[in-house]
Amino acid sequence: MDEKSGPLDARYSELDSWCTERLTELMVSDKQSGLKSVSGDASFRRYYRAHTNSGDSFIAVNAPPPQENCGTFVAIAKSWREQGIRTPVVHFADIGRGYMLLEDFGDQLFYSALEPFQTKERLPDSIDNLYDSAIDALLVLQKSRAPKDYSLPVYDGEWLTREMQLFPEWCLTQLLGMALTDDEHTLLTDLFAKLTKSALAQPQVPVHRDYHSRNIMMLSDGLGLIDFQDAVLGPVTYDPVSLLRDCYLDWPQKKVYQWLDHFAARSEHLQGVDKDQLYQWFDWMGAQRHIKVLGLFVRLWLRDGKSVYLNDIPRVTAYLGWVCARYPELSEACYWLNSEVLPRLKAQNWWQDYSLRD
Repeated sequence: MDEKSGPLDARYSELDSWCTERLTELMVSDKQSGLKSVSGDASFRRYYRAHTNSGDSFIAVNAPPPQENCGTFVAIAKSWREQGIRTPVVHFADIGRGYMLLEDFGDQLFYSALEPFQTKERLPDSIDNLYDSAIDALLVLQKSRAPKDYSLPVYDGEWLTREMQLFPEWCLTQLLGMALTDDEHTLLTDLFAKLTKSALAQPQVPVHRDYHSRNIMMLSDGLGLIDFQDAVLGPVTYDPVSLLRDCYLDWPQKKVYQWLDHFAARSEHLQGVDKDQLYQWFDWMGAQRHIKVLGLFVRLWLRDGKSVYLNDIPRVTAYLGWVCARYPELSEACYWLNSEVLPRLKAQNWWQDYSLRD
């Protein structure tokens, strides 16, 4: 544990005491030896496991306000769970202090089941089975009703564009030291406008917003979802591209499109949409997300000291370049990325060349 989230931190001690009191209310034995760190993530949230003398375990969450809002997590978790989406039971929540006591989903990430096959030339049928399950869960999510006591925010054009602005702000300016010319500003403005227009043209549905391999848990009775507190009402392809063009994994694009076809055939929102339109929506939605992520991952390093995300920047960059090269409308952006941005990224001492799988 670092000092910010460890035993010396006042919030950690307060959470530990609060957790003990709540477990007593559940008539569960006292914890064995305090809270044990499970993980942090890209936010200010921290997660701990509380073991009890009876052998049960729970997840305690430290989500400090005003940076985090437990109320949205609680509202979405309850509503989605009632509608057949496997979310953790919220045993207790202190919204004001930013503490939660949750059902423990264990440690088996969807990512852990997939990662061993990243280096395999031939993919086993079990990969298809895993993605079928993830698509099943996503289809249920996209048909869900809004929580009664919380309206999902609308993922509008201003929001989508603001996210992409993280790329020039943090990646291009702060990291690479680029002083963008007027022509480059115009190029990015045009690119962002095209991607935003494509996103808004799609059917709008409930969106998890981080539906990827590290936010899906392998449970004994199926798949469980976590980290959904930022859910919105947005483009139908956003969660599919988060899943199938995962920032932490990649698969042959032929296989990706097969999974997308499988999803679209079962989606009530995509009936009658022709394949070319579907693929463009999906690809350009991925470009929007990956542009955002490039800025976000750099910010997590430069501002928050989280260097682990640097490992995934080459993959995310490869995704963006692949999509831009696929569409003539994005050819100018493709040329600029390859000639101006990529060489500067490759000059970074942490960079490792990455090629997407064929």
